Amino acid sequence: MEKVSLIVAIYKSEKFLPKLLDSIVSQTWQNLEILLMDDGSPDNSGLICDQYASKDSRIHVVHRKNGGACEARNDGLSRATGDYILVIDGDDWLEPDYVEYLMNLIHKTGADMAMTDSIFTTRNRTQVKSDSIEIYTPEEAFCAIIYPKIPIGPWNKIYKNDLLKKNNIDFSRPWSGEGLYFSAKAAQFSNFVAVGHKKIYNYRLNNANSGLTHYNILMGINALENIKYIGDTRIIKSERTQYAVDWHIWKNYGYTLFLIVATDSIEENKQLYEECIKKLRSMLLSVIIHSELGMKMKTKMLVQGLFPVSWAKRSLNKQLKEFKLDSME
Repeated sequence: MEKVSLIVAIYKSEKFLPKLLDSIVSQTWQNLEILLMDDGSPDNSGLICDQYASKDSRIHVVHRKNGGACEARNDGLSRATGDYILVIDGDDWLEPDYVEYLMNLIHKTGADMAMTDSIFTTRNRTQVKSDSIEIYTPEEAFCAIIYPKIPIGPWNKIYKNDLLKKNNIDFSRPWSGEGLYFSAKAAQFSNFVAVGHKKIYNYRLNNANSGLTHYNILMGINALENIKYIGDTRIIKSERTQYAVDWHIWKNYGYTLFLIVATDSIEENKQLYEECIKKLRSMLLSVIIHSELGMKMKTKMLVQGLFPVSWAKRSLNKQLKEFKLDSME
């Protein structure tokens, strides 16, 4: 049973932290190194971490000066001694076989990296009906992550530690889009990537303090910068990977426009606002033709490209309604 290092960046997570830590210590895969990176959290998160560490010798707590999730994760990577690495968000939680399932994908295939293409959320609790293992080439895995046909974050994926260290793969990009960069880079350096379908990770959509619900235009700006950087520095320079990157750039212009609308800051960001609308329309035909997406998705893209502001306003209203209805603890 190889040792697996779990890295958790923690900030203002006291409300959700016990549920996460309980799900970690009760994993069916017992050989764990649990690195809790308290990123200068001003609430009781650090104290909760210390309490759990006093009861479980596998837990190591690092109390850091606040520097952001990327710095905390990188600190964790530098300390990790496990054969494999998992990166988890501080407000989510795990199914009991989370580690075991991902390690089984590794064992059955010999892959350097493994991932699932489905996750639970606080709004979707239905497990997939059937499971199987697929093998993706580095190019296929890169494209699946970039589109994304696989959930974007680093947390539904497991990475061989030697792979990360040998190729200097870390969270060196600005928040947000840093997880996309990390996973896409790791996929390109892997021998191949094993993909399963079972839901083993629970992603929280109702944390009022998270970037998902606390709208910030810098998230869109950084996400745009990161996907462009991913495209410019990608190792697999094929037409297929370029088309995937182009689609994600187009999608991030839509995301940035959404954030401008959500923060009611059109006048303060007029140049960026107009650039987003222009790019959504000028890139539309090319991304529809070349993207590896189904007709249903391409139809939505067409509507968004033709009516970008209306689409952003509609998306905001939909998100706010869903957030109010999401009461899961």
